[in-house]
Amino acid sequence: MTAATSTVSIARETISGVRVPDSKLAREITEFIRDTETELRFNHSSRVYYFGAMAGRRRSLAFDAELLYAGAMFHDIGLMHDHSSTTERFEVDGANAARAFLSQRGIQPRDVDIVWTAIALHTTPGIPQYMHPVVALVEMDVLGLTYSQYSDGEREAVVSLYPRTPHFKEDILQAFYDGIKAKPETTFGNVKADVLADKDPTFVRGNFCSVIRNSSWEG
Repeated sequence: MTAATSTVSIARETISGVRVPDSKLAREITEFIRDTETELRFNHSSRVYYFGAMAGRRRSLAFDAELLYAGAMFHDIGLMHDHSSTTERFEVDGANAARAFLSQRGIQPRDVDIVWTAIALHTTPGIPQYMHPVVALVEMDVLGLTYSQYSDGEREAVVSLYPRTPHFKEDILQAFYDGIKAKPETTFGNVKADVLADKDPTFVRGNFCSVIRNSSWEG
């Protein structure tokens, strides 16, 4: 992965040693996500990159900034209609979109798989932190579970660069709902079922115990 020139501008601000990679690939990712996603999601994804990269530096993790940028920027693209399948979890749709994008640009399969995994698992708590650093570092902005690990100055700098909307918490929940409401069955066993339960009073969760009891096996 080497730097190259491009007509697409990238934010050059450095926050706690972190900046968006100055490379052709990063510019192409930025251009694609800007053209594809809403401003709400673009800014959210950009914040995810900054917070993730800062966490990685603080923990002395060795990671490829371009791969982390790709994972962060593509992690919610599966919520967009043009990149949403009818049967897959939105996380898998996003991972597949990233895989196609990176593969078309000659990124090594091993690196593509790392990004795919980071996106596919970004809503699966308890597992990513034990995996490759890129997988471990995608996601802080929404849940805020590591909020206190960043200084006021770091949080303010990132949000100044990529603003949260005045009602971001409710706005992002609505964005999640809009992206998954047409395929509620894909939320079985994952946190997005909570979003459907919150937004749709008619939603009935899939039940793990019921699946076992109603299987074709005897006994």
